[in-house]
Amino acid sequence: MPLPPSPRSAWARRPWLAEPATALYIGLIALIAQTSGVFYVLFPELGALSHDVLKRPHGVWARAPLMLLVTPLLTAIAGTLIVRHLPYGLPAVLLDVGASVLVIAVLRSPIAPAISAGLMPLALDIRSRWYPPSILIGTGLLAGLSLLWRRIGFPVPVGGARHPDDDVVEQPPSDYSWVPFFVLFLLLACAASERTGLRLVLFPPLVVIGFEMFSHPSHCPWADRPLALLAACGSTAAVGVLCVTELGAGPIGAMVSILAGVGILRLLDLHVPPALAVALLPFILTRPGWTFPVAVLAGTLLQVVTFATWRMLVRLRRERTA
Repeated sequence: MPLPPSPRSAWARRPWLAEPATALYIGLIALIAQTSGVFYVLFPELGALSHDVLKRPHGVWARAPLMLLVTPLLTAIAGTLIVRHLPYGLPAVLLDVGASVLVIAVLRSPIAPAISAGLMPLALDIRSRWYPPSILIGTGLLAGLSLLWRRIGFPVPVGGARHPDDDVVEQPPSDYSWVPFFVLFLLLACAASERTGLRLVLFPPLVVIGFEMFSHPSHCPWADRPLALLAACGSTAAVGVLCVTELGAGPIGAMVSILAGVGILRLLDLHVPPALAVALLPFILTRPGWTFPVAVLAGTLLQVVTFATWRMLVRLRRERTA
Protein backbone atom coordinates (compact mmCIF):
# COMPACT_ATOMS: atom_id res chain seq x y z
CA MET A 1 0.00 0.00 0.00
CA PRO A 2 1.62 3.32 -1.03
CA LEU A 3 2.43 5.79 1.71
CA PRO A 4 0.42 9.04 1.76
CA PRO A 5 2.32 12.10 0.60
CA SER A 6 4.13 14.04 3.29
CA PRO A 7 2.68 17.45 4.25
CA ARG A 8 5.72 19.09 2.67
CA SER A 9 5.18 17.26 -0.62
CA ALA A 10 1.43 17.91 -0.59
CA TRP A 11 2.07 21.63 0.01
CA ALA A 12 4.59 21.81 -2.82
CA ARG A 13 2.14 20.17 -5.22
CA ARG A 14 -0.19 23.17 -5.11
CA PRO A 15 -0.16 24.63 -8.66
CA TRP A 16 -0.53 28.25 -7.53
CA LEU A 17 2.94 28.08 -5.99
CA ALA A 18 4.44 28.26 -9.50
CA GLU A 19 3.83 32.02 -9.75
CA PRO A 20 5.55 33.09 -6.51
CA ALA A 21 8.32 30.55 -7.16
CA THR A 22 8.85 32.10 -10.61
CA ALA A 23 8.95 35.59 -9.11
CA LEU A 24 11.49 34.52 -6.47
CA TYR A 25 13.68 32.89 -9.10
CA ILE A 26 13.56 36.00 -11.31
CA GLY A 27 14.29 38.14 -8.26
CA LEU A 28 17.39 36.03 -7.54
CA ILE A 29 18.59 36.33 -11.14
CA ALA A 30 17.98 40.11 -11.07
CA LEU A 31 19.97 40.35 -7.83
CA ILE A 32 22.88 38.47 -9.40
CA ALA A 33 22.72 40.77 -12.43
CA GLN A 34 22.61 43.89 -10.24
CA THR A 35 25.44 42.91 -7.90
CA SER A 36 27.68 41.63 -10.70
CA GLY A 37 27.03 44.60 -12.96
CA VAL A 38 26.47 42.19 -15.86
CA PHE A 39 22.85 43.10 -16.52
CA TYR A 40 22.27 40.57 -19.29
CA VAL A 41 22.51 37.79 -16.70
CA LEU A 42 18.81 38.66 -16.52
CA PHE A 43 18.15 36.94 -19.86
CA PRO A 44 14.50 37.93 -20.54
CA GLU A 45 13.45 34.49 -21.79
CA LEU A 46 14.16 33.15 -18.30
CA GLY A 47 10.75 34.60 -17.42
CA ALA A 48 9.07 32.42 -20.05
CA LEU A 49 11.17 29.36 -19.31
CA SER A 50 10.91 29.50 -15.52
CA HIS A 51 7.15 30.05 -15.47
CA ASP A 52 6.50 27.15 -17.83
CA VAL A 53 8.99 24.82 -16.10
CA LEU A 54 7.52 25.51 -12.66
CA LYS A 55 3.90 25.62 -13.79
CA ARG A 56 4.19 22.48 -15.92
CA PRO A 57 6.88 20.34 -14.24
CA HIS A 58 6.08 17.43 -16.57
CA GLY A 59 6.02 19.61 -19.69
CA VAL A 60 8.51 19.35 -22.54
CA TRP A 61 10.83 22.12 -21.33
CA ALA A 62 10.90 20.82 -17.76
CA ARG A 63 11.84 17.34 -18.97
CA ALA A 64 14.84 18.62 -20.95
CA PRO A 65 17.26 20.15 -18.40
CA LEU A 66 20.33 19.31 -20.52
CA MET A 67 18.86 21.05 -23.57
CA LEU A 68 17.92 23.97 -21.31
CA LEU A 69 21.62 24.34 -20.56
CA VAL A 70 23.17 23.62 -23.94
CA THR A 71 20.83 25.20 -26.51
CA PRO A 72 20.81 28.85 -25.29
CA LEU A 73 24.56 28.67 -24.66
CA LEU A 74 25.31 27.62 -28.24
CA THR A 75 22.95 30.18 -29.79
CA ALA A 76 24.40 32.89 -27.52
CA ILE A 77 27.91 32.02 -28.73
CA ALA A 78 26.74 32.22 -32.35
CA GLY A 79 24.98 35.55 -31.73
CA THR A 80 28.06 37.03 -30.06
CA LEU A 81 30.32 36.00 -32.95
CA ILE A 82 27.91 37.51 -35.49
CA VAL A 83 27.53 40.87 -33.74
CA ARG A 84 31.32 41.18 -33.44
CA HIS A 85 31.82 40.69 -37.19
CA LEU A 86 28.70 42.01 -38.94
CA PRO A 87 26.72 45.26 -38.66
CA TYR A 88 23.03 45.16 -37.86
CA GLY A 89 20.99 44.49 -40.97
CA LEU A 90 19.13 41.81 -42.86
CA PRO A 91 22.19 39.60 -43.65
CA ALA A 92 23.21 39.57 -39.98
CA VAL A 93 19.64 38.91 -38.80
CA LEU A 94 19.12 36.04 -41.25
CA LEU A 95 22.48 34.50 -40.36
CA ASP A 96 21.77 34.90 -36.64
CA VAL A 97 18.27 33.41 -36.67
CA GLY A 98 19.34 30.74 -39.16
CA ALA A 99 22.21 29.66 -36.92
CA SER A 100 19.88 29.44 -33.92
CA VAL A 101 17.27 27.40 -35.82
CA LEU A 102 20.07 25.13 -37.08
CA VAL A 103 21.24 24.52 -33.51
CA ILE A 104 17.69 23.60 -32.50
CA ALA A 105 17.28 21.31 -35.53
CA VAL A 106 20.62 19.52 -35.08
CA LEU A 107 20.12 18.99 -31.34
CA ARG A 108 16.39 18.23 -31.78
CA SER A 109 16.04 20.64 -28.88
CA PRO A 110 12.62 21.84 -27.67
CA ILE A 111 14.08 25.09 -26.26
CA ALA A 112 12.81 27.58 -28.85
CA PRO A 113 13.56 30.56 -26.53
CA ALA A 114 17.21 29.87 -27.35
CA ILE A 115 16.54 31.78 -30.60
CA SER A 116 16.12 34.88 -28.46
CA ALA A 117 19.47 34.23 -26.79
CA GLY A 118 21.04 34.19 -30.24
CA LEU A 119 19.37 37.35 -31.51
CA MET A 120 19.75 39.46 -28.37
CA PRO A 121 23.43 40.41 -28.96
CA LEU A 122 22.55 41.73 -32.41
CA ALA A 123 19.35 43.48 -31.29
CA LEU A 124 21.00 45.15 -28.28
CA ASP A 125 24.58 45.40 -29.62
CA ILE A 126 26.01 43.14 -26.90
CA ARG A 127 29.62 42.39 -27.86
CA SER A 128 31.00 41.10 -24.57
CA ARG A 129 32.54 37.64 -24.52
CA TRP A 130 30.95 37.26 -21.09
CA TYR A 131 27.48 37.18 -22.61
CA PRO A 132 27.31 33.39 -23.27
CA PRO A 133 28.55 32.48 -19.75
CA SER A 134 26.04 34.93 -18.27
CA ILE A 135 23.22 33.09 -20.09
CA LEU A 136 24.53 29.85 -18.60
CA ILE A 137 24.17 31.20 -15.06
CA GLY A 138 20.41 31.63 -15.36
CA THR A 139 19.71 28.47 -17.36
CA GLY A 140 21.95 26.41 -15.06
CA LEU A 141 20.09 27.57 -11.96
CA LEU A 142 16.76 26.90 -13.69
CA ALA A 143 17.79 23.41 -14.80
CA GLY A 144 18.75 22.56 -11.22
CA LEU A 145 15.55 24.09 -9.89
CA SER A 146 13.45 22.08 -12.35
CA LEU A 147 14.99 18.82 -11.16
CA LEU A 148 14.44 19.77 -7.52
CA TRP A 149 10.89 20.99 -8.19
CA ARG A 150 9.89 17.71 -9.80
CA ARG A 151 11.57 15.61 -7.12
CA ILE A 152 10.05 17.23 -4.03
CA GLY A 153 6.88 18.74 -5.44
CA PHE A 154 5.55 16.93 -8.48
CA PRO A 155 6.51 13.23 -8.62
CA VAL A 156 3.37 12.63 -10.75
CA PRO A 157 1.23 15.01 -12.83
CA VAL A 158 -1.14 16.92 -10.56
CA GLY A 159 -4.55 15.26 -10.80
CA GLY A 160 -3.36 13.56 -13.98
CA ALA A 161 -3.59 16.91 -15.79
CA ARG A 162 -1.73 17.25 -19.06
CA HIS A 163 -1.30 20.08 -21.57
CA PRO A 164 -1.08 18.33 -24.98
CA ASP A 165 -1.19 21.48 -27.13
CA ASP A 166 1.50 23.20 -25.06
CA ASP A 167 3.64 20.06 -25.27
CA VAL A 168 3.29 19.96 -29.06
CA VAL A 169 4.19 23.65 -29.44
CA GLU A 170 7.35 23.14 -27.37
CA GLN A 171 8.51 20.21 -29.49
CA PRO A 172 11.06 20.91 -32.26
CA PRO A 173 9.36 21.22 -35.66
CA SER A 174 9.14 18.22 -37.96
CA ASP A 175 8.29 20.26 -41.08
CA TYR A 176 10.04 23.37 -42.41
CA SER A 177 7.81 24.27 -45.38
CA TRP A 178 6.86 27.50 -43.56
CA VAL A 179 10.43 28.84 -43.55
CA PRO A 180 10.09 31.11 -46.64
CA PHE A 181 7.26 33.10 -45.04
CA PHE A 182 9.15 33.19 -41.74
CA VAL A 183 12.09 34.67 -43.64
CA LEU A 184 9.70 37.14 -45.29
CA PHE A 185 8.57 38.27 -41.84
CA LEU A 186 12.20 38.75 -40.76
CA LEU A 187 12.85 40.77 -43.90
CA LEU A 188 9.84 43.04 -43.32
CA ALA A 189 10.55 43.48 -39.61
CA CYS A 190 14.22 44.24 -40.21
CA ALA A 191 13.32 46.77 -42.91
CA ALA A 192 10.75 48.40 -40.60
CA SER A 193 13.25 48.62 -37.74
CA GLU A 194 15.87 50.25 -39.96
CA ARG A 195 13.37 52.64 -41.58
CA THR A 196 11.84 53.80 -38.29
CA GLY A 197 15.01 53.74 -36.20
CA LEU A 198 13.22 51.45 -33.72
CA ARG A 199 15.50 48.42 -33.75
CA LEU A 200 13.24 46.59 -31.30
CA VAL A 201 10.45 46.31 -33.83
CA LEU A 202 12.26 42.99 -34.25
CA PHE A 203 12.51 42.32 -30.51
CA PRO A 204 14.08 38.90 -29.74
CA PRO A 205 11.03 37.23 -28.08
CA LEU A 206 8.99 38.09 -31.18
CA VAL A 207 11.11 35.70 -33.25
CA VAL A 208 10.36 32.94 -30.71
CA ILE A 209 6.64 33.76 -30.90
CA GLY A 210 6.76 33.60 -34.71
CA PHE A 211 8.83 30.42 -34.78
CA GLU A 212 6.29 28.61 -32.60
CA MET A 213 3.33 30.04 -34.58
CA PHE A 214 4.68 29.01 -37.97
CA SER A 215 6.07 25.62 -36.92
CA HIS A 216 2.94 24.47 -35.00
CA PRO A 217 0.02 26.51 -36.40
CA SER A 218 -2.67 23.98 -35.44
CA HIS A 219 -1.62 23.76 -31.79
CA CYS A 220 -0.13 27.17 -30.97
CA PRO A 221 -2.46 28.83 -28.40
CA TRP A 222 -2.01 32.32 -29.86
CA ALA A 223 -2.17 31.40 -33.57
CA ASP A 224 -5.96 31.89 -33.69
CA ARG A 225 -6.05 34.87 -31.30
CA PRO A 226 -4.17 37.75 -32.96
CA LEU A 227 -5.88 40.49 -30.95
CA ALA A 228 -5.11 38.73 -27.67
CA LEU A 229 -1.49 38.31 -28.77
CA LEU A 230 -1.24 42.03 -29.57
CA ALA A 231 -2.78 42.90 -26.19
CA ALA A 232 -0.45 40.50 -24.36
CA CYS A 233 2.77 41.77 -25.96
CA GLY A 234 1.81 45.45 -25.81
CA SER A 235 0.63 45.25 -22.19
CA THR A 236 3.64 43.30 -20.89
CA ALA A 237 5.98 45.73 -22.69
CA ALA A 238 4.26 48.68 -21.02
CA VAL A 239 4.32 46.96 -17.63
CA GLY A 240 8.05 46.27 -17.99
CA VAL A 241 8.84 49.91 -18.77
CA LEU A 242 6.62 51.09 -15.90
CA CYS A 243 8.30 48.75 -13.40
CA VAL A 244 11.80 49.84 -14.44
CA THR A 245 10.79 53.51 -14.30
CA GLU A 246 9.05 53.36 -10.93
CA LEU A 247 10.82 50.51 -9.10
CA GLY A 248 14.24 50.40 -10.73
CA ALA A 249 16.00 47.60 -12.60
CA GLY A 250 16.59 45.51 -9.49
CA PRO A 251 14.97 42.40 -7.96
CA ILE A 252 11.78 44.11 -6.75
CA GLY A 253 11.02 45.64 -10.13
CA ALA A 254 11.74 42.36 -11.94
CA MET A 255 9.52 40.36 -9.57
CA VAL A 256 6.63 42.79 -9.88
CA SER A 257 7.04 42.84 -13.66
CA ILE A 258 6.89 39.05 -13.99
CA LEU A 259 3.89 38.76 -11.67
CA ALA A 260 2.08 41.52 -13.57
CA GLY A 261 2.86 39.72 -16.81
CA VAL A 262 1.40 36.48 -15.45
CA GLY A 263 -1.68 38.44 -14.35
CA ILE A 264 -2.11 39.89 -17.84
CA LEU A 265 -1.92 36.45 -19.45
CA ARG A 266 -4.44 35.08 -16.95
CA LEU A 267 -6.78 37.98 -17.68
CA LEU A 268 -6.50 37.30 -21.41
CA ASP A 269 -6.73 33.53 -20.83
CA LEU A 270 -3.76 33.08 -23.16
CA HIS A 271 -0.71 30.87 -22.61
CA VAL A 272 2.07 32.70 -24.47
CA PRO A 273 5.30 32.32 -22.42
CA PRO A 274 7.43 34.67 -24.61
CA ALA A 275 5.19 37.57 -23.52
CA LEU A 276 6.77 37.21 -20.06
CA ALA A 277 10.15 37.75 -21.70
CA VAL A 278 8.78 40.99 -23.16
CA ALA A 279 7.99 42.16 -19.62
CA LEU A 280 11.64 41.63 -18.59
CA LEU A 281 13.32 43.03 -21.70
CA PRO A 282 13.25 46.68 -20.46
CA PHE A 283 15.44 45.60 -17.52
CA ILE A 284 18.43 45.12 -19.79
CA LEU A 285 17.83 48.10 -22.09
CA THR A 286 20.18 51.08 -21.75
CA ARG A 287 17.37 53.61 -21.95
CA PRO A 288 14.00 51.90 -21.55
CA GLY A 289 11.32 54.31 -22.70
CA TRP A 290 7.80 54.38 -24.04
CA THR A 291 8.98 53.87 -27.60
CA PHE A 292 9.56 50.24 -26.57
CA PRO A 293 5.84 49.30 -26.29
CA VAL A 294 5.25 51.10 -29.61
CA ALA A 295 8.00 49.04 -31.27
CA VAL A 296 6.62 45.85 -29.70
CA LEU A 297 3.10 46.52 -30.99
CA ALA A 298 4.41 47.35 -34.47
CA GLY A 299 6.51 44.18 -34.67
CA THR A 300 3.73 41.97 -33.31
CA LEU A 301 1.20 43.43 -35.75
CA LEU A 302 3.60 42.82 -38.63
CA GLN A 303 4.00 39.20 -37.58
CA VAL A 304 0.26 38.67 -37.16
CA VAL A 305 -0.40 39.98 -40.68
CA THR A 306 2.41 37.88 -42.22
CA PHE A 307 1.21 34.74 -40.45
CA ALA A 308 -2.43 35.33 -41.47
CA THR A 309 -1.35 35.80 -45.11
CA TRP A 310 0.67 32.57 -45.06
CA ARG A 311 -2.18 30.65 -43.48
CA MET A 312 -4.66 31.96 -46.06
CA LEU A 313 -2.38 30.93 -48.93
CA VAL A 314 -1.92 27.45 -47.43
CA ARG A 315 -5.68 27.08 -47.10
CA LEU A 316 -6.29 28.19 -50.70
CA ARG A 317 -3.65 25.77 -51.96
CA ARG A 318 -5.26 22.87 -50.12
CA GLU A 319 -8.69 23.76 -51.49
CA ARG A 320 -7.36 23.78 -55.05
CA THR A 321 -5.66 20.40 -54.69
CA ALA A 322 -8.64 18.80 -52.88
